[in-house]
Amino acid sequence: MICTIKSLISVINKRSKATLGLLVKQLNYTKMNDLTGKVVIVTGASKGIGAMIALRLAEAGASVVINFAHGIDAANETVRKITEMGFRAIPVQADVSKSAEVVALFDEAIRVFGRVDVLVNNAGVMITKSIKDTTDEDFEKQFGINVKGTFNTLREAATRLSDNGSVINFSTSVNRVMLPGYGTYVASKSAVEQLTRVFAKEVGTRGINVNSVSPGPTNTALFTNGKPQEVIDRLAAQSAFNRIGEPDDIAKVIVFLASDEAKWISAQNIGLNGGFA
Repeated sequence: MICTIKSLISVINKRSKATLGLLVKQLNYTKMNDLTGKVVIVTGASKGIGAMIALRLAEAGASVVINFAHGIDAANETVRKITEMGFRAIPVQADVSKSAEVVALFDEAIRVFGRVDVLVNNAGVMITKSIKDTTDEDFEKQFGINVKGTFNTLREAATRLSDNGSVINFSTSVNRVMLPGYGTYVASKSAVEQLTRVFAKEVGTRGINVNSVSPGPTNTALFTNGKPQEVIDRLAAQSAFNRIGEPDDIAKVIVFLASDEAKWISAQNIGLNGGFA
């Protein structure tokens, strides 16, 4: 009888240890992508992919600066959602194509939160016209926001981003295909990829990793507006999953790239397109 009881206790102890091991593994997993204490600037964060990125970053523990150029109501709504979840966020208006406004953006982030650890360059425009029909104004707007905007924030981040920080820039998977009408758009995003690679080497000695992501067709107003449903369906069929992406598909990867788990990834371009290209 005593032997039976001892055997039973032994089995229980082994099972308890196994259960404890699983709990420890689960706790370690939940620590992944933990951004507690980090301050993140997300440009173009009032709606669409940017707003979803801001929400996911906040859920991971970050304090978030919601940058927007226009549409304060949408920016305030994103801030409201974050603060109602018990996290911190502020809206800051700035046109990233204007260097003085980018300086002010960093000034306000540091004034309120004391530092900036992560920069997410999500702001961008997409003008789709044939090269023949593209005006000087179209070209300047596309490059002004997509390229100069990225350049302005990187230049500021070079001296004001905290050591061991992270930068995530936005390119596009359209760079990997040849779509008529996207000439100046892909040219601007190709420039972003090159800025990413060079900047990664320039700030790497401070422990800052720099990457770019290339979303494919994604269910946002920027992508769907003006497109017939049959065009959207045709693009969706080019994905391995027979659908276009959702903002959350992009946001989850951004959270990972902003985390310490991604520190060995730098100077890379990562396709977020479900096998589209």
